[in-house]
Amino acid sequence: MNAANGQFRVLLDAGVPDSVGKVFARYGHMVIYHRDVLPEQTVDEVVCATALANDAILVAIDGDMKQMAKQYGVTPQGDRFNNLHIIRLCCNEVLASKRLEHSLTLIDHEWTFAAAKVARRMWVDVCPHQLRTHR
Repeated sequence: MNAANGQFRVLLDAGVPDSVGKVFARYGHMVIYHRDVLPEQTVDEVVCATALANDAILVAIDGDMKQMAKQYGVTPQGDRFNNLHIIRLCCNEVLASKRLEHSLTLIDHEWTFAAAKVARRMWVDVCPHQLRTHR
């Protein structure tokens, strides 16, 4: 991922609509679709590991990934996913692409901030009525 030019790579989890990927692509970011690299019903740990292996930001929308992010995120219980960058879409599939488009400037800013140091990671929650970052 190249912080200098602001471009990054994202891995869309299985439940994320293609319209979200199209928003990222329209703004010059590289999109990896779940179906292109992983089989259906892949466990969350493998999805996270795949995002890390591809140097990609994980974009998730499902409740299971929220639990995974909570377990390994704000209150980490291990260091396996400490470097995982994540964008959680905490809204329904219909709103996801529009809310993402509205929040891209914040996401770009957070990516630039996180990429400045190895120990930082980006974590942004895109909700129906709010945006939240975790630093």
